[in-house]
Amino acid sequence: MYRLDDAEQAILGTLIDVADRQVAPASANVDAEGRFPSEAIVALGDAGLLGLTVPPRFGGMGKSPRVAAAVLEALAERCSSSAMVYLMHLSGVACYAAAPERTSELLRAAARGRHLSTLAFSEQGSRSHFWAPVSRAVRNNGRVSLSAEKSFVTSAGHADGYVVSTLDADGSTPVASTIYVVLASDPGVSAATPWNGLGLRGNSSGPMSLKDVMLPHERALTENGKGLGMMLGTVLPLFQVGSAAVALGLAEAAVRKTTAHLMHAKLEHQGTVLADVPVLRARLAQMRIETDRARAHLVAVLDSLESPGPLTQLLVLEAKAAATEAAVVVTDLAMRACGGAALARELGLERLFRDARAPIVMSPSTDQAHDFIGRALCGMEVF
Repeated sequence: MYRLDDAEQAILGTLIDVADRQVAPASANVDAEGRFPSEAIVALGDAGLLGLTVPPRFGGMGKSPRVAAAVLEALAERCSSSAMVYLMHLSGVACYAAAPERTSELLRAAARGRHLSTLAFSEQGSRSHFWAPVSRAVRNNGRVSLSAEKSFVTSAGHADGYVVSTLDADGSTPVASTIYVVLASDPGVSAATPWNGLGLRGNSSGPMSLKDVMLPHERALTENGKGLGMMLGTVLPLFQVGSAAVALGLAEAAVRKTTAHLMHAKLEHQGTVLADVPVLRARLAQMRIETDRARAHLVAVLDSLESPGPLTQLLVLEAKAAATEAAVVVTDLAMRACGGAALARELGLERLFRDARAPIVMSPSTDQAHDFIGRALCGMEVF
């Protein structure tokens, strides 16, 4: 599907083995209790997978977004909360790798499975407009002080490193931000109450407060006022394809569970199974088509990222919206195909149904993506 070479396929095989043995068995409990999937992150770290995209000179695997997408889809098929935590870790690591002279120790720690990263971009004041923080850094004797109210930080209170955006001290526009790395051990960093959401209940996507967090200038990952370039050039492509892959994992899980239910649930008075009902087979076929179509679109995006052309930006903007909306359609069809049984937690479809709805409102939301795409098509400035 993703056209991986033998070495990359071996990495995917390692992920599947780890996920089957150590992630999937806890996924229902993670959802039911709304708890952070700590055992999944430890397992990924022990397998070296927290270093999937860390450059080899820092001990990582140095793999591409294509490999990341394949791994994320397989992980999401088994536990979507764990996959979202992992995606945000990879996004944070991408920022570290863009400034290796300042983050070498963090990169090495991630490669050893001893550092979990995440992003802290969105703020309460600008909501899902992640590219426009309202907080502002204050410079003081060669150091910088950060105070911000961050909203929906995946792995809040659990990550070791947070990639934080804030308006530059001298910034004159809403997008003149600077990106810093803040450590969980820094004084003034705190997470709010535990996340208690409808979907992706284990990803701990809660608010965080930064209160007079003092950082040396070496913690800056970008030049002053140049944070937007890292957001759009480093984070957005990986986040878009990664979110699409997570959505595909949800859709694939729904297809698998629906197929199994239709083939084994009996209509004893007729001596048949649900798979003998034409309309149910038709819904399953729709699910397969939607999933395959969304994956083909994602692979086209990955191809374009590897060989950039005039359509690359447009395809990147489309990636998350296309796949996450497909997952919503597929999980809705799954609920309809399996009927009342789908409402019970035992089948696992209602969890997929809920989880599929979370990414469509994660920034950039589907509505925002559609606006960005429309702006790009009309030759307008996107951000």
